[in-house]
Amino acid sequence: MRVSVAADELVGVAEAIVEELRSRGHDPVSHGALNDTERDDWAWASEAAARDVAEGRTEQAIVCCWTGTGASIAANKVPGARAALCADAQTAAGARKWNNANVLALSLRATSVAELGEILDAWFEAEPSPDADDQANVAHLSEIESAE
Repeated sequence: MRVSVAADELVGVAEAIVEELRSRGHDPVSHGALNDTERDDWAWASEAAARDVAEGRTEQAIVCCWTGTGASIAANKVPGARAALCADAQTAAGARKWNNANVLALSLRATSVAELGEILDAWFEAEPSPDADDQANVAHLSEIESAE
């Protein structure tokens, strides 16, 4: 699977994410500080990764900044991106299941390498819920975007 990865600096698990994705057989597409030709600020880098997903160049994205909050906010401004800030595996699994999240936001400060592995396991193993109520909630997000 092609997965966009964005980070605003090369600290914490930034480079480990790319390595971990490759070890799992994914094809990472790097943005921000992970790409020497791009602006590395969190808003720009996260937007680029989220646009990859929204425009079909990648299936998923992982966006990172010091807290993960700014990266999540920036990604969620892109129509079609559904970013979830996840600090643990249970939150990541729930974000994929109930919210059909397609952008994982992580904190470079608070995510350890061990937690990264657990979060990625949960993220990639979870499937969107087939429940009609869950699907209706996700569909409503597109209605909210188009109403603006």
